[in-house]
Amino acid sequence: MSLLTISGSPSLNSRSGRLLDHAAARLRKLGHVTERLPVRELPAEALLHARFDHPQIVEASAQVARATGVVIATPVYKAAYSGLLKSFLDLLPQDGLKGKVVLPLATGGSKAHLLALDYALRPVLAALGARYVLASVYATDAEIGSDSDGGVLLSPELDLRLEEGIAHLDETLARLQVPFFGAASDEGAGRFVRGNAPLQLARA
Repeated sequence: MSLLTISGSPSLNSRSGRLLDHAAARLRKLGHVTERLPVRELPAEALLHARFDHPQIVEASAQVARATGVVIATPVYKAAYSGLLKSFLDLLPQDGLKGKVVLPLATGGSKAHLLALDYALRPVLAALGARYVLASVYATDAEIGSDSDGGVLLSPELDLRLEEGIAHLDETLARLQVPFFGAASDEGAGRFVRGNAPLQLARA
């Protein structure tokens, strides 16, 4: 299945980006095809001025539409996900994540920012129509390092959390067995998933 990784970090060499690339490599070993979308590479003017019709914004939206699942990573700044990521999500159609399975990843300076994903990012992903928003994987900066070859080195605790998150994503996609590509049924749209039990969100 085709998966899109979205990096919401404004930095070229960020911990959240490295965590995302590490997750993508593990997903490829499971047989998934992955595409990359580093939001920082999109034109700043188009993002700031909401240029929906800009060719690079149109192509980025098409990447999201083509994906079966999305792994989205962001640094946490002042108890919220990055403004760069917010500017891109604002440019997606109202149902831009319709039918998709989303795994959020985030990094921050301390565990105090853990709930930023639940209270800031998750509602936006649900509002965009994500079919399932899986349990987030949050990492502190101290849990991500480099090995002697310059590769990513995760703490044992983070490595386990990431492995569980990737396994849950893989299992959810396999269970659904639906080639969404933005056209899946609305059934189950907007659910949060914690562990293996989906919690249906109330709709007004």
